[in-house]
Amino acid sequence: MMISRTCGFGAAAGAFVGLLAGLAGAADWPAWRGPQGNGSVEGPAPPLELAGKQLWKTALPGRGCSTPVVAGGKIFVTAPVDGQDAVIAYDPDGGELWRRTLGELTPGRGQRVGSSANSSPLVAGDRLFAYFKSGTLAALTTDGEELWQVNLPGRFGKDTLWWDQGTSPVMAGGRVVIQVSQTEGPSYLVAFDPANGEVAWKTERKYETGRESGDAYTTPSVVKVDGVETIVSWAADHLTGHRASDGALLWQCGGFNPEKKGAWRVIASAVVDDGLALVPYGRGDYIAGVRLGGKGDVTDGAFAWKQEGIAADSVTPVVEDGRLYLLKDGGRTRGTLTCLEASSGKQLWQERLPRGPQVYYASPIIAGGNFYAAREDGVVFSAKVGKDGLGEVHEHALGEGVIASPVAFDGKLLFRGDKHLICFGDE
Repeated sequence: MMISRTCGFGAAAGAFVGLLAGLAGAADWPAWRGPQGNGSVEGPAPPLELAGKQLWKTALPGRGCSTPVVAGGKIFVTAPVDGQDAVIAYDPDGGELWRRTLGELTPGRGQRVGSSANSSPLVAGDRLFAYFKSGTLAALTTDGEELWQVNLPGRFGKDTLWWDQGTSPVMAGGRVVIQVSQTEGPSYLVAFDPANGEVAWKTERKYETGRESGDAYTTPSVVKVDGVETIVSWAADHLTGHRASDGALLWQCGGFNPEKKGAWRVIASAVVDDGLALVPYGRGDYIAGVRLGGKGDVTDGAFAWKQEGIAADSVTPVVEDGRLYLLKDGGRTRGTLTCLEASSGKQLWQERLPRGPQVYYASPIIAGGNFYAAREDGVVFSAKVGKDGLGEVHEHALGEGVIASPVAFDGKLLFRGDKHLICFGDE
């Protein structure tokens, strides 16, 4: 089975070679989970020890939880501005370039981890796509000109998620794709023409689940499976593969929640590596390696391996060089980092980060061989990733809470805190 990452945007932004390749330079982090969609990036490593390495700190106009993206020498952040959904662009030194408001926001539910702006934007060539809890999906140029917007709940049905929006847009088949998965409301994948916002296709994706278990805050992956560009969607107790050109369901895998237990909503996204989807489920109690491809219901033969007790509920794993890194985000074993062989699920090593009473919501990253993870209280852990474990573990307090994930670009490390963007690097 040949599997590779691809993504397309059409003539407006040029060809894609690999996930977002051709859109992003070597120094870019253009989408949720980075240029390869797996939380890891090659190139120059950001500083390992952050003390004394802060380059700048820029105040944000309001609290949001979305991870920033970086492309073409600009940093893009979604945020609330005077009661409006907004996108703000900054230069690499933290100076504001422009801001664009996009209509009335829908407030977060008042929880410390929620906001009106939870979803990461996506940059494809000279276009930027931003999605908000309000249901607004907007397209802009990277210079801040609004091109179009559409409101998904207004057009396709009410938002019934228990918590704040979490999924981020992806590019597939030359279109902008949004996943909506709800227990009580409409569930679907929908693709928009990036030039004008017209619906290219819409595919229903509804499964019978236990109470709240159909709600998902995950982001799909886009890969080539047996030569077909495929959207791999993890939500509602099912992993599914959809043809990117028209949204058609190619295959589906159940078996994650055969008893239809309630409250098994999913937050942590699946990641893809060498023909396997690596799927956290069961509120962080389980993770499975699931073979991609096939036709129809592939549940019986799809599971390559399963592990129990080491995955995370909210934190998406990292994959690099065939190794899967799982950070336990809550419970008594929070802060435990487990490294598995992605192909087999075999545990290679396990370590514990320094303990604290807080949990993790930010997904960790690996950049230039260094591991970075931010705890909810804004304490950042950094370490060298070795064959047999972590080395040179450092701890640094940002001084404010962190829900968004770190971003690495051009040897720098960017954090979005409750109040500021904070950047670290070597002078």
